[in-house]
Amino acid sequence: MMNLRHIEVFHAVYQSGSVSAAARALNVSQPSVSKVLRHAESRIGFPLFRVVKGRLVATEEAHVLFHEARELYARVQSLQETTKNLRRGGEGHLRLAVLPSLGLDMAPAAVAAFRASHPEVSFEIRTLHREDVLRALYERNSDLAIIYDAPHHPQLSGIGIGSGELVMLFRRDEFPNAPERVSFEMFRHRDLIRLTDSGFVGSLFDREVSEEASGTPAISVQTYYVAAALVRRGAGFAVVDEFTARANLGDDLDFRPLTNGARFQVFCTHLVSRPLSRLARDFVTALEKTLASAAV
Repeated sequence: MMNLRHIEVFHAVYQSGSVSAAARALNVSQPSVSKVLRHAESRIGFPLFRVVKGRLVATEEAHVLFHEARELYARVQSLQETTKNLRRGGEGHLRLAVLPSLGLDMAPAAVAAFRASHPEVSFEIRTLHREDVLRALYERNSDLAIIYDAPHHPQLSGIGIGSGELVMLFRRDEFPNAPERVSFEMFRHRDLIRLTDSGFVGSLFDREVSEEASGTPAISVQTYYVAAALVRRGAGFAVVDEFTARANLGDDLDFRPLTNGARFQVFCTHLVSRPLSRLARDFVTALEKTLASAAV
């Protein structure tokens, strides 16, 4: 069987393509790498590399093993990073999984504000669709997820951090005197850009469209950002979440909430088995403040 040292050396040689490059990457001598590699091959009973025309070539068995070794090596690196963060005490690292619409401006604003007072904290931000956001938690690739609806799973816990509402996004020059709230009827002369999001806000949108809008949408898209880009290009109007609208607000684009005020909640979600650290709780507070200031 291979031990962790065997896997580390095998991973380095496979990735670099040579013993010398692997030795440099591991900061050890070439004879040391060669010795560990030979020992690993003797333990597993078959060669991992062959020399072909002066070059080191991985065997078929090595290709199969590398897929397993790569995942294990990544976990070891994650363990080392966690150990380093714990040793550093006040410093730390947060991994966020964020919906694309919340990743346009809201999450970056919260991270920037948080790092202004906690410059020692590092972040990894992944923008994913809802199913992938929750999968990132299940697979422990993220510490905290920022989503629109409360988690409906016994393994997940959610903290409400604010709310938002659906708004109509449009070009200013097409509707210069928009009232405080608007309805679909006011936009009957323009094409509707339909969102096919399967998440909670997408369900709200579907309900709004079925109740108030008529006819077939001119364009269907899956992401709010693309919908905003189409509105900017004059392709029609779109109903989006207010965070997407605020991120795209400019001299050419404006938005108004809908007449019925369809609202939704924003949650920070984490695994029940992994309670939030003090650092994560402080960041949740920063998110709450960011959402509150955006609504003013």
